[in-house]
Formats: sequence, C-alpha cells, structure tokens
Amino acid sequence: METIALFGGSFDPPHIGHKKIVDSLEKFDYIDKTIVVPTFLNPFKSTFVNTPKRRFEMLKEMFEDYKYVEISDYEINQKKKVPSIESVKHFLKTYKKIYLVIGADNLASLEKWYNYNELKKLVTFIVATRDDIEIPKEFITLHVDEKISSTQIRKKGIK
Repeated sequence: METIALFGGSFDPPHIGHKKIVDSLEKFDYIDKTIVVPTFLNPFKSTFVNTPKRRFEMLKEMFEDYKYVEISDYEINQKKKVPSIESVKHFLKTYKKIYLVIGADNLASLEKWYNYNELKKLVTFIVATRDDIEIPKEFITLHVDEKISSTQIRKKGIK
C-alpha cells in the first residue's frame, strides 16, 4: 500500500457524516487505505467534550468492520495541538502519496492553516461537500449527502 486518504478532525463526537465520508472515499480506486486521525485538540479549538481517548475508542468501534480503514492515535499521543502538516510528514515516512480529506467548511480558513503553502505541495486535497459550499476546481470533490455536524450534536446535549 502506497496511497492513503488522511482524514483528520476532532470527531467530538464521531457521527454518521464522518462514516459517510469514509464510505464515499471507497469509490476512489487509487486510494489503498483511509487513515482516520482524531486530534488531541483541534488547532482551532481550546477545549473538547469527549476526551481524546474516548473519541479514539468511538472511532475504533465505528469502523471496526472496515478492512481498508485504520484509526491512528498519532496526534493523540503527541498530547498537544498538532498541525496537519506535522501529521502529513509523519505519514509520508510510510506512504508515498497522501490525499488529505477536509470538509468544505474548512475552505474559508485553509490558507490560515500552519504552513499551508508547504502542505499543499505535499498532499492532494479531497473536499467533502457541506452546506452547499462551492468547491473550487483545483480540489477533488467528494460528494457526501449528509447534513449533520458534531457541533449540532453537542448543542443537543449528546456526547
């Protein structure tokens, strides 16, 4: 295996939308495996509801029957905010090609990501559709028909 889709996020909590993103990635026959990477703490957030360990365990359970999915504790083990480029460089030690999966809601702040100019040279972005946000042609579009977010779930008091 040489090519991976790297799907990072808070996953606080993981939900059916995350699962649908992973399911949709299966249609790309050039991706050998999807690696889901829960953050210790999202670089753009200051707290979490579920502990990193709990989020990791929920993801392991969610994807336990998926043969092509790995849940990585790399960022959790760093015990700090980890910029995406750091994780990408970590996985490039093992894999030759990385597709970085993000939600369309991240497009507005993408250029503010730590070392974005270097990051975009190291990965190919796959952008999951969300909230009718237009995805520029330079990105691969991943069509996901699910209108849910972790924020919505937390607002309803579900952990």
